[in-house]
Amino acid sequence: MGRTAAQEATPGALAATPTAEGEFATINGAELYNELHGPVDGPPVLLLHGALGNTEEFDTLVPALVAAGYRTVAFDARGRGRSSRGELQITYDQMAADTVAMLDHLGIDRTDVVGMSDGANVALELAVAHPKRLCRVVAFGANYAPEGNYAEPRMSDQVPPWENLVAAYQRLSPEPERFEELVEELFALWAVAPDFTEEELGSITMPVLVLDGAEEEFVKPEHTRRLAELIPGAQLVLIPGTGHFALFVKPEEFNRIVLAFLAGEAIATPTA
Repeated sequence: MGRTAAQEATPGALAATPTAEGEFATINGAELYNELHGPVDGPPVLLLHGALGNTEEFDTLVPALVAAGYRTVAFDARGRGRSSRGELQITYDQMAADTVAMLDHLGIDRTDVVGMSDGANVALELAVAHPKRLCRVVAFGANYAPEGNYAEPRMSDQVPPWENLVAAYQRLSPEPERFEELVEELFALWAVAPDFTEEELGSITMPVLVLDGAEEEFVKPEHTRRLAELIPGAQLVLIPGTGHFALFVKPEEFNRIVLAFLAGEAIATPTA
């Protein structure tokens, strides 16, 4: 697993220690790259990356999960990272369907899931539409409706430069010429989705951690708090001193919170 620019700039960031090589699986007409790490008999944790990201987003989380005995499962969503685009439209329904098909391909009946940003939205879609496949859900940086996002992001020095996203896409993608097409399709998606109803969120039964940075650049904090209120029994944790990219900026704190939640332990108050 490679390292993102944000991780390169983070002192003390952990490096991943792979236990298996990545491979490709044909999923709903696309070739999706996936990686498995950790003990074969460890409880699985599915990692869902952000909209324009890839599995490398979890380079600091994977070793922490593996050290705790988990089996991590990560894959590049269609048209992202090393995965091909295929011909199907990118929607949250389709990304959830791809995820279920990947779990089927890997022989995983149920799993914990950690979703980052758009990956958190997909995790919520799974929780609503495929609840029998999930055990515990960490939704980091999620929004459940388009109006939950700021009309204009509140940029900070923690937001990776746009050119870094472009460079990562060009470095990994088998179809580097399709970047602008992907961006246009995702922006069109975000204008109308996700669009969960309060009843759908209220139907979620598994334990959920709504996690975010206290200084979010993209998602309104009141929206995050309301999301936690709408999901029965959900825990809300906001990490001070960071925002939408806490996974990169405060990896040790992020890992501590995720590991405590997955273990069913009390989560100590995050520190600045």
